[in-house]
Amino acid sequence: MNAMTQNYILTLTAEDRTGLVAAVTGFLAEHDGFILDSQQYADLDQNRFFMRVEFKGAGDRFPVSLSELTAKFKTVGTQYALDWELVSGAEKPNIIVAVSKGSHCLNDLLHRWKTGGLPVNIAGVIGNHDNLRDLAEWHGVPFHHLPVTADNRVEQERAILDIMEQQQASYLVLARYMQILSDDLSTRLAGRCINIHHSFLPGFKGARPYHRAHERGVKLIGATAHFVSADLDEGPIIEQAVERVDHRASVEEMIRSGRDIEAQVLAKAVKWAGEHRILLNGNRTVVFR
Repeated sequence: MNAMTQNYILTLTAEDRTGLVAAVTGFLAEHDGFILDSQQYADLDQNRFFMRVEFKGAGDRFPVSLSELTAKFKTVGTQYALDWELVSGAEKPNIIVAVSKGSHCLNDLLHRWKTGGLPVNIAGVIGNHDNLRDLAEWHGVPFHHLPVTADNRVEQERAILDIMEQQQASYLVLARYMQILSDDLSTRLAGRCINIHHSFLPGFKGARPYHRAHERGVKLIGATAHFVSADLDEGPIIEQAVERVDHRASVEEMIRSGRDIEAQVLAKAVKWAGEHRILLNGNRTVVFR
């Protein structure tokens, strides 16, 4: 794709200071960059600034390649001590999806991906059980059966990392992967591992959340997509959704509704990750929708 016809996405964070927006927009104006979308946020409590800009070339001064554009922007990045990333909007990041036995989240992701609804490439599915192999392979996605036990967890997680490296995967997506990742793997994949939790965090963490929610007579059920951290179900939250229920809802009905919410929330998180809309802010996230 010609450099003048494709879009680029710049994301950055830095200590907040006067002139950051002017520096970015001034750079683009100087190099004939045409801004298509720009969003920014200043966290006054943490004195941090966040920005996402999507742009394209609009004149002869625009660099001829992503590498040249990146090299030219380094001056701005250094001057303002930016933590920044510049990518082509045409590139779809590779992801690996990890599953256990539940199929609803995987099925939803595969369908959205196949129909062009997700700006990512599903490069593989990892299962600690083999029952979802047919679903993955029917969509043309390689399936890797990696059983896990207390005795082989280190080797199994090393195999996950090997697959991610082989496929140059940007993210590991836990689509109801019913295993707790080790602290080591959670740390190595910080900001790169997205989990869907079958509860509206921080309430009802851990096992059997719908049963405990039913026992408490809740009126709202929900799901939470978040980045995985070493603290169980405490990682930065990306997206949440809820649905109202009442006293007539059985556990089974709550589970069915919850599965729909889980699939929708996870798909949104994956989409936003693929579009480089999620920036980490300590134990929180900034999501430029």
